[in-house]
Amino acid sequence: MLALRLTLGAGPLPLLRRLLVTAASAGVGVLLLSSLGFALAHPGDPAAALRLAWCAAPLAAAAYFAVTVARTDPGTRPRGGFDAFGLGPARLTLLAVVSTALTGALGSVVALLLFVRLRGNPGALPAAGVATGAAAALPAGAVLVLLALAPLVTAVATGLALRPRRTGPHPGPAAAPPGGLPWGCALVTAGLAVGAFSASAGEGAAVRQAGTGTGTAVVAVAPDRAWVLVGWTLTALGLACAGPSLTRFCGRLLQAVRPGAVRLLAGRVLMAESHRIGRPLGVLSAVAAATVTAWALNGTGPRLFGPLTGLGAGLVLACTTAALVISAVEARQDRAELIGQLRGLGAPAAPLRLAALLRVGALLLVFVPVVGAVGMLATLPAGR
Repeated sequence: MLALRLTLGAGPLPLLRRLLVTAASAGVGVLLLSSLGFALAHPGDPAAALRLAWCAAPLAAAAYFAVTVARTDPGTRPRGGFDAFGLGPARLTLLAVVSTALTGALGSVVALLLFVRLRGNPGALPAAGVATGAAAALPAGAVLVLLALAPLVTAVATGLALRPRRTGPHPGPAAAPPGGLPWGCALVTAGLAVGAFSASAGEGAAVRQAGTGTGTAVVAVAPDRAWVLVGWTLTALGLACAGPSLTRFCGRLLQAVRPGAVRLLAGRVLMAESHRIGRPLGVLSAVAAATVTAWALNGTGPRLFGPLTGLGAGLVLACTTAALVISAVEARQDRAELIGQLRGLGAPAAPLRLAALLRVGALLLVFVPVVGAVGMLATLPAGR
């Protein structure tokens, strides 16, 4: 009840963020139910397992977005005096988990209603399952399990991300420079290697099926396609690990070679915010690299899942972009006091705006080539 009151008692902006989490959970629910309906309507089809595997990417993106929203929720942030009321760090984390679970559960309910509506059966739900029109009814147990995935995964991810951590008397982990660049490079390399392996496996399967009379359509749903998801998962994790280090490098780049006051300010801000915005930048870079790869390979083979691919890709892109925007807005709000002090000392607004433009330019200068390089390297095994 307290979690519900804190959620409803928040301002319009936190409520809007929660509604976006609900929408993301609803999108994941629709994808999962659609995959289940396809699996029941096409028993034994290898594409059914790939559809369910593809739903893992939108589910992870929705969980990542939910964690970002929970971090910035003013109702669950530690405040002075809350310990006296029994609202210590552990209790606030529990409230954030419950609030995230409730938001995800609401999205699952919306997903169920949307799925029934899209199937052309807006009437009452039968006890044996959810009617799917021409296909067989979906088992109620399977529907409940799939709809519980989004609330459960988002709640667990929120609890793990916001769990209380012990810090020493010196500056905490946020003050330490990020050191995930070697691990990020290793994971990206592993992901590209897995992608190359999946492409070579697909070519071998196409050669073996050449004399069967079915052509390459047989390998459109071959198991090697699952390795593509594994490869891009490793690539996304690698870019997410390397994002803070690359952001800090952007800050150092701005301060190189006799920096003036504006470049010095822009570089120091980027270095200070490398932990906050670096990881969302890395995740968005992974999504952008996957988009570059998909665009380069467009038309080279049959579409695996039809509209399911577009819905899932749109959900991933929307969640990662929204997470970056929220992180950037929160970072700007945290700097509002410093900006106010500078303006109070007579600092003009033009240098502050120029510093912001320099930060954006430095990030684009570093991350755009990384995205292009990863995207193009992923297309090389396909002969593009």
